[in-house]
Amino acid sequence: MILPFKEHPLRHQGVAELHARTYEPLTAPARVSHVAMLCGEKGSGRNQTHLNKLLAHYGLPQPATLDQHYFARLGDIQMRWERHTEFVTYTFSKVGAYDHPFDPPVLAELPPDWLRELPGEAVTVVALALDAATQPERSAEELSALFAENTLIGSEVVGGAARAWSDLRIHPDGVSRMLLRDQGLSPNQAGRLVKRFLEINAYRAMALLGLPEAREANLTLAQADRRLVGVAARMTDEALGHGVPDAELLAELTTLAAEIEAVAARTSSRFEGSRAYYSVVVQRLDQLRQKRIEGLQTFSEFLDARLAPAIATCSSTAKRQQGLAERAARLTSLLRARVEVRLQEQNRGLLESMNRRAQLQLRLQETVEGLSVIAIGYYGVGLIGYLLKGLEAHGVPIHATYATGLMAPVIVGLAWFSIRRMKERLLNDDLNDD
Repeated sequence: MILPFKEHPLRHQGVAELHARTYEPLTAPARVSHVAMLCGEKGSGRNQTHLNKLLAHYGLPQPATLDQHYFARLGDIQMRWERHTEFVTYTFSKVGAYDHPFDPPVLAELPPDWLRELPGEAVTVVALALDAATQPERSAEELSALFAENTLIGSEVVGGAARAWSDLRIHPDGVSRMLLRDQGLSPNQAGRLVKRFLEINAYRAMALLGLPEAREANLTLAQADRRLVGVAARMTDEALGHGVPDAELLAELTTLAAEIEAVAARTSSRFEGSRAYYSVVVQRLDQLRQKRIEGLQTFSEFLDARLAPAIATCSSTAKRQQGLAERAARLTSLLRARVEVRLQEQNRGLLESMNRRAQLQLRLQETVEGLSVIAIGYYGVGLIGYLLKGLEAHGVPIHATYATGLMAPVIVGLAWFSIRRMKERLLNDDLNDD
């Protein structure tokens, strides 16, 4: 039957995601090698090419595309490849009796050249062995010898259906070791249990990648904090009139804020990833349903005592970055506000100075206008005098000197009136333009 209605385009993808982190049933005795390679979020193409090389070595068909996981049988070895956000894991398991649980690991049976050319950088390499319930139980001395006399961590898991031990150290061969003992596990339970332990180890390693960056960032942030306090103190000194100029403070504060933001941009994604990986570790530890083995720390106790402080350091560093960035932003805002107030005061003083100059120019202009009226009147009277004298010389019955004297006030008045009208018209035109 074909569904008669329209499906959401992500429906199948959502269901597939539920099965993206599946497990393979496992029967004891069995050995497992697990490798997690940090390759970044853009390394999927190289990883697929390298996986195809391994499949070709064993004469297996190559997948056209890879999703989040891939399973194949390499002879008597089962392989599961999984892609995570920024790392890729390879899990190789082999069922069957063994003389030594860790030496040699299953990895030793893979092509050495292929192992050397694995893309990315290894963040964890684990050799895990699952002893069968029918095998003789190992004594404390035998367990200690398997882990090079290191301090052991262990607990009963899955409600007592299995036991687990590890030292969570890297041994001289570059591999960490885990030993499980079947005490009544079904194949599905064994597969889930092995996967949980491998995930705890991988996510634990990824979560701790943020700690070195947090320590390095804290050194930079401590210097930034001291410089920020110094800038704030100098801002106070400058406000009292005996400090460095605001422009110099603002430049230093802007540089400091940029440095803090650069640290945050470089580390924020790492810290967020560490918190996310840590939450997965806690979840997987809860799913183990651990019970104490007398005299040993449980995995939860050990990791909580060491991993939780590391994640707390990352979280506190992220908060410190945010706090310093906010303080720098506040100081920058205060300094900019003070600079703006001073600029407004300078502008007001400049406007007052310009106003005084305008008033002085007005007085000078009025003085010049008076002189202009006198000058125009003088020349106007002179021209009229010449005209009247010419008429008198041609027999016109007028007294040129007397008439010129009478016309002088009229001419000066006309000159004053004309200049006044011209000034008013120019002012009106300027107001209309505004």
